[in-house]
Amino acid sequence: MKDTLLIVDDEIDLLEGLKRTLEMACSCTVFTAGSGKAALDLLDAYPVDLVLTDLSMPGMDGMSLLAEIQHHDPLVTVILITGYGTVETAVSAIKSGAYDFIQKPFDEDRLIRQVRNGLERNRLLRENRRLAEMAGMRTGAGGRFVGRSRLLCDMLEKIRMLSASEVTVLVTGETGTGKDLAARTIHETGPRKQGPFVTVNCPALPEQILESELFGYKKGAFTGAHQDKPGLFDLADGGTLFLDEIGDLSVPVQTKLLRVLQDKVVTPLGETKGHGVDVRILTATNQDLEAKIRDHSFRSDLFYRLNVARITLPPLREIRDDIPLLVDHFMNKAAADAGVPVKTLSSEALSWFIHRDWPGNVRELENRIYGLYALVPNTEIQLHHLAPDAVNPGARPELLQNMNKPYKELKADVIDQFTIDYLNRLLTKTSGNVTLAARISGIQRQSLQKIIRRYGLHVQRFRGLPSSDDGAS
Repeated sequence: MKDTLLIVDDEIDLLEGLKRTLEMACSCTVFTAGSGKAALDLLDAYPVDLVLTDLSMPGMDGMSLLAEIQHHDPLVTVILITGYGTVETAVSAIKSGAYDFIQKPFDEDRLIRQVRNGLERNRLLRENRRLAEMAGMRTGAGGRFVGRSRLLCDMLEKIRMLSASEVTVLVTGETGTGKDLAARTIHETGPRKQGPFVTVNCPALPEQILESELFGYKKGAFTGAHQDKPGLFDLADGGTLFLDEIGDLSVPVQTKLLRVLQDKVVTPLGETKGHGVDVRILTATNQDLEAKIRDHSFRSDLFYRLNVARITLPPLREIRDDIPLLVDHFMNKAAADAGVPVKTLSSEALSWFIHRDWPGNVRELENRIYGLYALVPNTEIQLHHLAPDAVNPGARPELLQNMNKPYKELKADVIDQFTIDYLNRLLTKTSGNVTLAARISGIQRQSLQKIIRRYGLHVQRFRGLPSSDDGAS
């Protein structure tokens, strides 16, 4: 999709000349407006990435237009065109939020360069906001997805797209990957967010009770039915019904559920006539439903109704790059819940977290950290707190447990462990001074900062520690 540029000036000849030049040089769509008011009308009608506007115009001047644009969409990049004697005003405008200014008569090459840079800035801002929205999708319960890996970002992008629709979604993934969080996020960022979100844990209820809970019952429908009771479909009316572990439903209940999905009508037990419901259905399972279809324990027609759109959550072992961020998130969360200061992790302990396979995925990781807060009195969690047999960090016993891995994967694991150890020792030596650390390591400062971020280390943690006194200063 092309970038969009809006040029605003009361000189019509200048407008047309700039449009021809910038359309060709910047490969963008260009709109023009002869006044500030006309520019605002265009901003209301079309998405615009960059506005190039004259500062001095009759009616609404460039400063007033800048204020209106920031109110309309603060991510729009604004470059001001100034005449002689208005540079001080342009500098003031930059302090108010403009990206840059160019003075008349301007050099064409410089103008093209500024517009290209401004469009690139806009792309970065919008991409950062998109990723931040995905990585920070929150639920009412306070949960959120944490991470920056490509697999996680792709999954969050699917959630964002499905949130805007009404289709039935099947969420699959191993236990502990956050299927319930994905379902709640779809609901709470979608058009039904003002409606109820009702969760049904399918294996938690026996078949007869589950049927009455789902569809409701009339007074006298069975022994103990002393009054009418609405079902969970009725409670979710206008909102979302989330059927967790759908693979555990018995075939008779599957048949009745299929009928509801087909007709959008619920018939309570003891009633002969049904009534309509307006419910979006989300389901989740950690089972292979196609295999269950083959062994006749799951109806194929129900599966096709549920599998309109599917999201598969990655297991933690496939998004190891996110583990440092998750550990940091849960360390802070556990500390807040316990009302104690945040503990730190030794480099060996963090390496243990990163290279463990985590069969219980994120839930197991979270529970492990909460357990450590309850059991470890120290301010720093070390390797021996995590694994009783890991008394010699130099031996790297976690690597020996994974000798069934290919050579390249084991080599990458060793490099990761070395890098974490090296960074911890380097930053301890320099008390968190990245410039000094870059000089000692021979790595460019910007590259070193990227490596530090990749491994989830926080420079602030090392500041205030005494530098090692080994002669390297």
